[in-house]
Amino acid sequence: MQGYLSLWDQYGEKMLSAFWGNLQLTFWAALASLVLGTILALMRISPVPSFRAFGTAYVNIFRNTPLTIIMAFGVLVLFGVFQVQFNSDFDLNFFQIAILGLSIYHAAFVCEAIRSGVNTVPLGQAEAARAIGLSFLPAAWLVILPQAFRGAIAPLGNVLIALIKNTTVAVAGSVTEISGVMKEMLEIRSDVGILIFFTIAVLFVIVVIPVGVLTTYLSKKLAVAR
Repeated sequence: MQGYLSLWDQYGEKMLSAFWGNLQLTFWAALASLVLGTILALMRISPVPSFRAFGTAYVNIFRNTPLTIIMAFGVLVLFGVFQVQFNSDFDLNFFQIAILGLSIYHAAFVCEAIRSGVNTVPLGQAEAARAIGLSFLPAAWLVILPQAFRGAIAPLGNVLIALIKNTTVAVAGSVTEISGVMKEMLEIRSDVGILIFFTIAVLFVIVVIPVGVLTTYLSKKLAVAR
């Protein structure tokens, strides 16, 4: 235990700083994937066949592609081969590439979560919107999506929880985050490996459980009445 406490003194600040990086990745990737996922969901319910085909293809491709592959593609191909740079700062550039990879991947799951929410909207709502002369986009934006988001709170919460945990994959993109620090700590003090794993797990549990409780509460509170 004394060895673990001394390790905490040495790595405590670095560990919390790295975990803050995970939370920042979660925040920005959640926003980006929500926007992209909403657009994809609109495509999937669109009356235009080409839009539906694109939305379906995107979801099937990225939902079935390992996130590590996407992250490695961003670093080794976008940056390594094509020299794509979002920022002149080396570390910030990789951080933004990680956000891009996380967003592209989780947008497919956000899309399906929102589409499941659309299924909770009574059919009469869409028919009423068409009856008063609304075209697809105004009807979707004003009538369908507000109710669909209420019905999709629980699955969106599950996507957010998965995103929080999946930010550890950013270590494959040379991003400073908690799993990289954990690896460094284990290399130095493998004798307290169980305690190190437990510490990292507790940090994620502290964030994930409130998200789960909140989304469960909101899904019941804001459920669409049928």
